[in-house]
Amino acid sequence: MPIPSLTALPIRRLTPRDLSACADLSENRGWPREEHKWGLLLAAGTGYGIDDPGGGLVACCVVTSYGPQHRPDLAAIGMVLVAERHARQGIGRRLMRHVLAESGTTPMTLHATPYGRPLYEELGFKAVGRAEMVRGRFAPGGPEPEVATRPATAGDLAAILRLDAEVFGTDRTHMITRLPAFSDQLRVAEEAGRIIGYASAWPNLDSQVVGPLIARDTEVAKALVVSLASGTDRPLRTDIDVRHEELLAWLKERGLASVSFNAVMTYGIGELPGDWTRRFAPLTVAAG
Repeated sequence: MPIPSLTALPIRRLTPRDLSACADLSENRGWPREEHKWGLLLAAGTGYGIDDPGGGLVACCVVTSYGPQHRPDLAAIGMVLVAERHARQGIGRRLMRHVLAESGTTPMTLHATPYGRPLYEELGFKAVGRAEMVRGRFAPGGPEPEVATRPATAGDLAAILRLDAEVFGTDRTHMITRLPAFSDQLRVAEEAGRIIGYASAWPNLDSQVVGPLIARDTEVAKALVVSLASGTDRPLRTDIDVRHEELLAWLKERGLASVSFNAVMTYGIGELPGDWTRRFAPLTVAAG
């Protein structure tokens, strides 16, 4: 039986049953398997994939939509992967064009590596910002921010959702309500009984990823990081909007080091909605 052309292979919706195949594809491209993150993305978002006739996936990506279910305000594209043996054959371009067509007029955003950025620019994405990934063992010491933090409770969820929608710029209830089960830690910062920030730390191989990190100001963001760091013996990893220079400098003073930079890109919208001054780190760069 002849092997079908790659251009003839259908693009289909992925389901949580495809988690292992997605993790295999991550590994194939030298990325960590990140099965815990894949589980969240495939449950809360819409996965697209191309099956390899020989088994596994040729390519995949995930789109996470926010706002009203039938008319999203914004969608984030992440985990765009093409198997090494099929790279540089136009598969990623075909998959992205399919996703853009499926999304219609919904504005899109993504975090692009230097390797992927030329393709996204060719498709019409524009760079509107940058995020810096930092990683390392957090070293306590020095004056600590005088901001009260505590573990979040079920009673905090409504306030967290209100704050998140205000800062992120659209509703992402279907993602944030999964944080208590997804995260190892979910903490809030309070002032006079009012929640002024929240953050989670979730497991990713040998580190704890800090995200989302939403805070009234840099001191509140620092206090949340300190509280999360005290709750784990693993290295921390996070992706900080580079405009938050004070927080980045402080994290590096406390033992985290720069790993890489990603371009924050948009399609169909000039700037991201919400308030960047209070949005310090995404839940994950794959979902915004």
